[in-house]
Amino acid sequence: MNQAGLSVRPPAVAGMFYPGARGELAQDLARMLGIASSASPERPAPKAVIAPHAGYVYSGPVAASVYALIAPARKRITRVVLLGPTHRVAVRGLALPGVNGFATPLGTVDIDREAIGALAGLPQIVVSAQAHAQEHSLEVHLPFLQAILETFTLVPLAVGHASPQEVAAVLERLWGGPETLIVVSSDLSHYLPYEDAQAVDRATAKAVLDFATDISHEQACGATPVMGLVLVARQRGLKPELIDLRNSGDTAGDRSRVVGYGSFAFYESAP
Repeated sequence: MNQAGLSVRPPAVAGMFYPGARGELAQDLARMLGIASSASPERPAPKAVIAPHAGYVYSGPVAASVYALIAPARKRITRVVLLGPTHRVAVRGLALPGVNGFATPLGTVDIDREAIGALAGLPQIVVSAQAHAQEHSLEVHLPFLQAILETFTLVPLAVGHASPQEVAAVLERLWGGPETLIVVSSDLSHYLPYEDAQAVDRATAKAVLDFATDISHEQACGATPVMGLVLVARQRGLKPELIDLRNSGDTAGDRSRVVGYGSFAFYESAP
């Protein structure tokens, strides 16, 4: 139910980053997730994932590789905490959107008011509709989540100028139990020649798997939320796994200047 005075954020990049027509979008998702599922061994669903946020033609298959792992928990997971970096509007801290839902061509996902209430008193939490209005780093994940999960509420956080420790404190408040999935949105290297990008991205992947907290924004545009997750994952004893590591030269062909993409899963028990 919509609450009075709260609006729904409409899709900002439908028709650009992913298909704007419901049927075409559903077909694309089914194709990518089907390919990923057929290549993935059965295992428990992860507690947290890192996935890229470029246009689906570029990073969609890499994102699908980790989202396919969520399928066994499609009924159990009812809350998604989604963090992504801001690209257009600078903000201090982690910004909530101040709306009641996020819409995509597949429908509207309600904001989890109870979870947002749990963040009361944290000084790094702010409200900024502007930070969310045109931001793609969160939006592109929603259709994947809508395709994988039966029903869920959303805690969308646009991460601006913040420390990994501030992100970690937020994640601790929202960690929840088996009903909660943590999703961190990040691409890797940007606009390097193909082989240079491969080397940088391999080093970044190793840093994530080693729970490093010195990842730069040149290595990953979502370095801040990535490191926040790594801090909590290390403290809670989660087991990380690299699921896929490719770049736009692998998925879209041009290898002169590529963007790197990686997907990672974090398990509360060994996969």
